[in-house]
Amino acid sequence: MKTALIVLDLINDIVDVKGKVGGTTVAIEARSRNIIDKASTAMEIARRKGWLVVLVKVGFASNYHEQPKHSPFFGKAHEFRALELEQWGTEFHPELRIAKSDFVVTKSRVSAFYNTSLEPLLRAQGIERVVLLGVSTTWAVEAAARDAHDRDYRVVVLEDASAAHDEQQHQASIRHLSAIAEIATVSQLENM
Repeated sequence: MKTALIVLDLINDIVDVKGKVGGTTVAIEARSRNIIDKASTAMEIARRKGWLVVLVKVGFASNYHEQPKHSPFFGKAHEFRALELEQWGTEFHPELRIAKSDFVVTKSRVSAFYNTSLEPLLRAQGIERVVLLGVSTTWAVEAAARDAHDRDYRVVVLEDASAAHDEQQHQASIRHLSAIAEIATVSQLENM
């Protein structure tokens, strides 16, 4: 089955404790769950298996024109210069083992599918199944899983390579996602 591994929002502003968005809880949870190393391992397995590897980042141009100012989620990003593209905050975490063959998709909303090149990329490559990981489980992972499901992809969520603001939120998201996705771990990728 043609598969894509989709890595969500492992950027400095979200997963580094010095980041402007995740600076505390998400970054701490990501570190305690060892998300960056697990994501890198998943990416290496995917490449060995010949899967498409897609890294997704959220960000806005320096003029913040595409930022929804009324959004409770993104509305203040411009005030803090958070999630500004071409800056340290929207670079992928330096410990993430990226290859030149990996694709990068930039989004300006929670969902990786909304107004991005992700779906045309997946369709052009004949992808049937998407394997998701990243942060936050409650936002980016859930949104991508729901959108992928509704676009008729088979969906797998890597539970141990995703994190939310805390373990309770993460586990609640995983329970919800189990209705539309297979829940797996990085170690199970080899047998998919």
